[in-house]
Amino acid sequence: PVSLPVSVAHGRQKGPTLWLSAAIHGDEINGIEIVRRVWASLRPTHRAGTVICVPIVNVFGFLEQSRYLPDRRDLNRSFPGSPRGSVAARLAHLFLREIVEPCDYGIDLHTGAVHRTNLPQIRAELDDPQVLELALAFGAPLLMNSKVRDGSLRAVAGAMGKKVLLFEGGEAHRFDDFAIEAGERGVHAVLAALEMRGPLHEEEPPPPPLRSERSLWMRAHRGGIFHGEVQLGDRVEAGDRLGFITDAQGTRLHGVKSRLAGVVIGRSTSPLVNRGDAVVHVAEVIG
Repeated sequence: PVSLPVSVAHGRQKGPTLWLSAAIHGDEINGIEIVRRVWASLRPTHRAGTVICVPIVNVFGFLEQSRYLPDRRDLNRSFPGSPRGSVAARLAHLFLREIVEPCDYGIDLHTGAVHRTNLPQIRAELDDPQVLELALAFGAPLLMNSKVRDGSLRAVAGAMGKKVLLFEGGEAHRFDDFAIEAGERGVHAVLAALEMRGPLHEEEPPPPPLRSERSLWMRAHRGGIFHGEVQLGDRVEAGDRLGFITDAQGTRLHGVKSRLAGVVIGRSTSPLVNRGDAVVHVAEVIG
């Protein structure tokens, strides 16, 4: 038997209910640390409403250090699930019934996939004014107006009327302090915006986030060893070189250039690439 860890905090006054979830993909562990830090610092400041913390949704995958469940299904493509279906379907159904249904808002914490790292960012349906307000309050470096994917928690919860933010930051299998700190600060900022806690007292609040409607992965046109020349958050212009590919002897085979002007929001962390592999993710910035 495997149990789902859940912590619930009630404020002194009535207010909204918000869930905070991490590790829907079992190898994405930054969110687990964000939830731990938020929970540890919540009690002195929590004044209204209810916060439901689920640090590890995919316990099966977490124990195996795997993105997936034992049936090799992606939990974040298995919602709304079913009480009589596969392991993934049953867990999705349980999470919706016990966690999502009682809530008004949700923040789902993710990282990049294996061998990819992401700039801290919020992905949400920013055409919804209330979602946009919360996304701006979160204060991540970038806001991506992202359409939902079939079977995802965000899609199904949104259809239920829940206002959901998806946070991305760092990479799978390891902690990234910059992403963790951005996530922790952002969660508290959303709670403050919802008047579930007192205001944040910051000497240096983060700069206004960039906004994007479109992004592209730049791909390797040759196999070999990729040498990146840009970092997360760097501004690039269309045609700028992002890195180059060599063979094992160091012979330069191919340069990778940006097809988009914008900011680097993701990159591969593995130097070994095959033709067609995604190596640098660039988001076009509005304004």
